[in-house]
Amino acid sequence: MRTRSLGLLLSLLLCLAGLQAQAATRTLRGTVSHVTDGDSLWLRPASGGAPQALRLRGIDAPEICQEHGPAARRALAALVEGRPVVVRLRGRDAYQRLLGELATASHGDVGAWMVAQGHAWAPSRSRSNRYAQAQARAQAERRGLWAQPHAVEPRVFRRRHGSCAR
Repeated sequence: MRTRSLGLLLSLLLCLAGLQAQAATRTLRGTVSHVTDGDSLWLRPASGGAPQALRLRGIDAPEICQEHGPAARRALAALVEGRPVVVRLRGRDAYQRLLGELATASHGDVGAWMVAQGHAWAPSRSRSNRYAQAQARAQAERRGLWAQPHAVEPRVFRRRHGSCAR
């Protein structure tokens, strides 16, 4: 009896773990209603409801008050604003924004595109750093922010100057 109860408990735990993994990678479809900066935007869900704040996972674009910040925002807006997108949700960030990987039908992975065009960093502190090769090419070709001789990562900029919201 004890072995059977243990087996049932193990099955229940595996089922719950599967549900948690499924919830962590849920997909959301919608239209981008506004771009805040080079890695943040507002998404109006296709299912209806109010727009939701979304932060692109795996990239870090310059702050809006930082050199190349407005250019990064313009690039992202030109790519996605008013267009249908798909987001693979990965949870929430420290500001409770949705956190995910954004894709469009015409350009695929938006984070990869932003890094490849030199509008964002692929932070080395991220777990996968899956955009590292795209960043290396953008740096070698001096695209976007890499045309500057000493581009400053947004996290370093924030540490030195604080938030743009001040």
